[in-house]
This record gives sequence, C-alpha cells and structure tokens, in this order.
Amino acid sequence: MQTDIYTFLATTCYLLLGVILMLYVITDGFDLGVGILSLFEHEEDRYTEMMTVINGVWDANETWLVLFGIALFGAFPVVYTVTLHALYVPLGMMAVALIVRGMAVVMKKHVRSQRLWSLVFGSCSLVAALAQGYALGGVIGGLPVTDGKFTGSAWSWLSPFSTVVAVGVAAGYALMGGGYLILRTRDGLQAASRRRSRYAAWIILFAAIAVTSVTPVLYRYVSQRWFTAPDMFFTVLLPVVALAAFIRLMRGLSHSDDYSPYFWSLIIFVISFVGLFVSLYPYLMPPTLTLNETASSITALVFMLMGIGIIMPVMLVYNGYRYLVFLEKIRRD
Repeated sequence: MQTDIYTFLATTCYLLLGVILMLYVITDGFDLGVGILSLFEHEEDRYTEMMTVINGVWDANETWLVLFGIALFGAFPVVYTVTLHALYVPLGMMAVALIVRGMAVVMKKHVRSQRLWSLVFGSCSLVAALAQGYALGGVIGGLPVTDGKFTGSAWSWLSPFSTVVAVGVAAGYALMGGGYLILRTRDGLQAASRRRSRYAAWIILFAAIAVTSVTPVLYRYVSQRWFTAPDMFFTVLLPVVALAAFIRLMRGLSHSDDYSPYFWSLIIFVISFVGLFVSLYPYLMPPTLTLNETASSITALVFMLMGIGIIMPVMLVYNGYRYLVFLEKIRRD
C-alpha cells in the first residue's frame, strides 16, 4: 500500500513537471521565436512591430521555467543535482542568453546603436533556444550516471543527435513566433511571417523525421516502449496525428487564416511533448534513473503538490489575463 501511494505521488509529480515544462515552452517559446525571426527583419518599422507584439508578455513567461526548477528540486532532488552537473554548459548558456536578452530590450531604448542591440536580442533568443534543444537532446540520448552521480564530461550532452534536436527546437520556436506574429499583425509583416513560418515548418518536419527514425535504433529503452503492446498502439498514433496537424498548419499558412497557424503549431508541440513523456516514462534521466529511485519522501511529495497546487492557478489566471489584454492586432500608428 505504501509503495502504491509512493508510486502514485511520484507519477503525479512527473506529469505535473511535464505540464509546467509544456506551459513554459508554449509561452516563452513563441517570444523566443519572435526574437529568432527578428534576425531576418531589416526594416526598422517591422522590427518595432515585432517587439510591440511581445512587449506585454515576454518577461513573465520565464516564471514557468523557475517553477519547473523548484518543482524538480523538491520532487526529484537527485535528478536536479545530476541535471545541473551534466548540463551546466547548455543551461549556463541559456541563463546568460536570457539575461542578456532582457538587457538588450532595455538598452535598445537608451542608446544610439539600436541595430547592435537588436542583433543581440535576436542572437540571444537563438542561443537560448539551441541551448534548450541541446539539453533535451542530451537527456534523451542518455547521460552517463553511476550510483546516482554523473560520471561523464562537461560535453557528454553534445552529439549529432542532440544537434538535430536543438535545430528542431529552435525551428519550432520560430514557427510559434511566426504564428503569433500572424495572429497579431497585418500587411507586410504578416506576409513575411507566413513565409518564414513555412521555412521553419519544413525544418521541423525533417528534424522530426530524423529524430523519430534514429531514436529507437540508438536507444533501446525507447524502442522497447514504442514497439511493445499495448503502448505501441498509442505511440504509433502520435506521428499520424502530428502529420495531420502539419498538413493543416501548411494549409493555414497558405491561406489568409490568422488563427490556425498558431493553433496548429501549438498542437504539434503538445503532441511532441506527449510523445516525449510517454517515451521516457518511467525514466527521468534515462536509461538509469527512474521515478521511484529518485523521488523525495511521501511527505515532501505531498508538500510539493500542495504548494504547486496553490501557485499554478494564480499563474494561470495572471498569464491568461495578460494574453487577453494584449490579444488585439498591432496598429502601425
């Protein structure tokens, strides 16, 4: 009985971590994507429009990342320690990029060399997206862990596989950013965002095909999950749904539809997250650290769930209200 309760609480925390991380990617992902797309925009008026689109929402999106770190530390402290040790290079790059990115927004308003700080903002957005992709690729690929301690080098996360994942994540953010710009802008910038979103969508497709093809071959724990009944029937369905969403996305980008590109890009990310967590379960640091091996005590898990249960509704209401306030299209005047 005690073991069943422990497993239930650990699994609940695992799923909750997935929801928090997905909320971070959905919210901060599109504004990082707008930053990435800003690197390709050379007209100052359009660039100002792009910054206006995310001006009211970008700085609070990263609170989900903070909440994810707190929840991971409270629920799975061993995984938190191993992750920081194994991935301190990409996570450090991400932290620096997010800090400098915020600084660039402020500096651009008070200096003459505005183009320089525009490039800093866009470059840091790209670095943050790539760093997150490399960290994800490193975790999926499996990091050397012995007796709950990281035994690899500072570059164990770096591989061709993690590079493909990083490119896919950056392209995915660009796609969401493009979809959000289509939703909030008009005329020239909207048309340019449609074109750039199509390029990003094709990059995502090729990256997804590569990752999906290679993952079960390189990593046995994934192939066992994918091709063993009854999980096989669910994991086979996910790529079919993702492909249908991709087709609808491309159709929305080809027509004058302001809402469907962003909607279908979100659906693709949600499907990807579901597939990721289904593939990794019950591992948090594959292929060695499982939920039951790394979770905190029952008391700590209950305390963590209660705390997050209080904080999350407040964050959802606050963030939801901000997006409702800033939902209207931008006017160039």
